[in-house]
Amino acid sequence: MMARESTTPDRSLRIAMMLESDGPGGAEMMIFRLSEELRRRGHVVVPVGPLRGIGWLGDLFRNAGFTPETFYLDRPIDFPLVKRFMDLFRRQSIDVVHSHEFTMAVYGSTAARFLSIPHVMTMHGGLKVTKALRRRIALRHAMRQSGVAVAVSGATRDQFARDLGVPPSAFTVVHNGVPVIRGDAARVRAEFGVTDADTVILAVGTLERNKNHRGLLEALVMLRGDVTVPWKLIIAGGRGGDQHQSLLEYTREQHIDDRVHIVTGRNDIADLQALADIFVMPSLWEGLPMATLEAMCAGNAVIASATGGIPEAVDDGRDGILVPPGDTEALSRALRRLLTDPRLRETLAASALARAHRDFTVEVMADRYLELYHGLLAGRSRKPAA
Repeated sequence: MMARESTTPDRSLRIAMMLESDGPGGAEMMIFRLSEELRRRGHVVVPVGPLRGIGWLGDLFRNAGFTPETFYLDRPIDFPLVKRFMDLFRRQSIDVVHSHEFTMAVYGSTAARFLSIPHVMTMHGGLKVTKALRRRIALRHAMRQSGVAVAVSGATRDQFARDLGVPPSAFTVVHNGVPVIRGDAARVRAEFGVTDADTVILAVGTLERNKNHRGLLEALVMLRGDVTVPWKLIIAGGRGGDQHQSLLEYTREQHIDDRVHIVTGRNDIADLQALADIFVMPSLWEGLPMATLEAMCAGNAVIASATGGIPEAVDDGRDGILVPPGDTEALSRALRRLLTDPRLRETLAASALARAHRDFTVEVMADRYLELYHGLLAGRSRKPAA
């Protein structure tokens, strides 16, 4: 796919791209890819991440030629961090601060406001962000300090608007975008013992309860004795999670550990997508998961939970199959359909590929964020009613 030309002004910007976590994950990859595309268009991106984090994202940026900055929190409420961010923004001559998720939205927006630097905050989703009253108060404060508050899907917008008691119009929706990358299936085929007869199922997401990998395993176990098509499942578990050991134990108990591979810390998701025939996102809740968009761009047939922003990207029956979140029987039926019907897999995959190229590439996402950045710099910001 040819690179999309920007329709925004030509002025080169210096952008602080801020996130509180740096392990493998959807928000982390979105930030990295947005940063790469902004740099390709001539802008300077300064990634800002945690000093005492995992280091995965920082290494990814450094290997790509960026020079990340770091921050540290001395305590849960760390007022001096605002001053440290102000010093960083001055030293780097930052034009726009783009903060992602709760902690950076709060501290980044406050530091940017003191310096009169335009601030964009993006919320990627999550059920725990607004649970505590103090967090809701802090997030409303961040919205007041920001030029634009962004949600990555309409469902994420509606969730935060409801939880914070603000109108949905307080948020602008910018869907995540992914690069169109051709992976190399041959590079990973032998590693997972995949033969030409195997149908490969792929799931991508941290090994936490919300991702519902246990439900996916149970759905596959339900097919035992019913579906004779040989299959293999790869779960790319990102940075891992508290469900890792229990998932391994379940595969052994059900005698499917020879068919199931659970791996973490992968930087080759595109290769796994190229190897896969079916992609499954069985989550109980999501915003708009990058992995699902990547699967669409890779030409995988998609099965996903009808939750969060997923129905905004996957038209049920056209671009993939949607199932109620947590409904193991429905998930099992969807798997049976795609495992036993290669023609249906091909039809759904082709439709998903066309949709992803039209609406969910990193070029489209960068266009939309650049419009916000330049709009704020031109004084056209619309303050959210928080």
